[in-house]
Amino acid sequence: MDTTTDAQSEMVHTLGISASKGRRKKWKWIIALVVLVVVIAAVFFSGNKNKMAAEDWFKTKAVARGSMTVTVTATGSLQPTNQVDVGSEQSGIVEIVEVTYNDHVKVGQVLARLEPSILEAQVMQYKASLESAKAQLLQNKATVTETRSKLNRLREVWELSGKKVPSQDELDAAEAAFQRALAGEASAKANVSQAQATLEARETDLSKLIIYSPVNGIVLDRKVEPGQTVQASFQAVTLFTLAEDLMRMELHVAVDEADVGRVKAGQSATFTVDAYPDRTFEANVIQVRYGAKTEQGVVTYETVLSADNRELLLRPGMTATADIVVNEIEDTLLIPNAALRFSPTEDELKRFFEKPQSGSGELKDETPEAATRGQQKVWIIQEAKLVQIPIIIGETDNVNTEVKSDDLKPGDLLIINTATKGGGSITVGIG
Repeated sequence: MDTTTDAQSEMVHTLGISASKGRRKKWKWIIALVVLVVVIAAVFFSGNKNKMAAEDWFKTKAVARGSMTVTVTATGSLQPTNQVDVGSEQSGIVEIVEVTYNDHVKVGQVLARLEPSILEAQVMQYKASLESAKAQLLQNKATVTETRSKLNRLREVWELSGKKVPSQDELDAAEAAFQRALAGEASAKANVSQAQATLEARETDLSKLIIYSPVNGIVLDRKVEPGQTVQASFQAVTLFTLAEDLMRMELHVAVDEADVGRVKAGQSATFTVDAYPDRTFEANVIQVRYGAKTEQGVVTYETVLSADNRELLLRPGMTATADIVVNEIEDTLLIPNAALRFSPTEDELKRFFEKPQSGSGELKDETPEAATRGQQKVWIIQEAKLVQIPIIIGETDNVNTEVKSDDLKPGDLLIINTATKGGGSITVGIG
């Protein structure tokens, strides 16, 4: 072993190098090799980027045939089919409240009673006034009978005496007394009628101290408690709000002026409410009102929809979003709306677009007249090149659009977006 060690030491000494220097040299070669591999890879991928196919550069979706349901979306609130506010025309202190929230009531059922003592006293007073007026009428009738008899006797004596007795003055005085008696009788009759009417009015007021239900329904709101004072000086005070029938509800929505021309009575609709986000309810349009409402410069028209509520899930006042079906199209050519929004960049045009001598792919300047006919342009991939196709569009459901022209066919790859993202890294996806 000593002989071998001595020989190695002598070799190192002869070459003039050490073991540590040998190891450093070895690492330098390894680093150089790695750098060379990275450079070759970068050049390779750069070349591939420039040679990337159009199919990999863009996100596409094939043209297809299908059906489309076109809807108009509007928001509003649910209301009962017939909501009635029940109030009191009389002032007074509430004595009894006989119903509360969610109670079912029938026509004629007592809802509340006001304290009646004041009006009862007035009724008694006007009854007495009526009796007094009737007594006065009897007295006046007796006066009429008396004056008529006296006048008749004087006339009889005057005829028998050859028109000499009594004097003309006496006859005139008797005639005047009789006429005054008739006038007194007429006045007494009027007083009786007036007293009768006043009494009936007070009796009516007394009956109005009992609040009855005008409909069969359910109590939505109760705004009065026993002991509360009701002041009905100028108008009836609302005490209860009743819904006649909650088995059917009305949805009142605001339809934008741009869409109102397409909404008509009889159209079907669906709607959702926040209380049941996973459930869709059905409805039908029953009325599109002509009166406009303007809020913050937006003009809308109130539209009424009828909805079944036999499960009593829907409640008055709930906010709902409705989709009204205004058109249904069967077996038509459909393209995604994203294809109408896509426009290639200058770099993408230089890389993939080859302007043809003629044909549908040729770029053309559109006139305003063509635009008004619904003409648009889309891009497809054809033989690894970008081709621009002019089309005429129809209805849209905000996801897909109907194509009315024959420039596209099912299976054509429409470009909906660029699949590349910075630095040439690729995310290929089919929309």
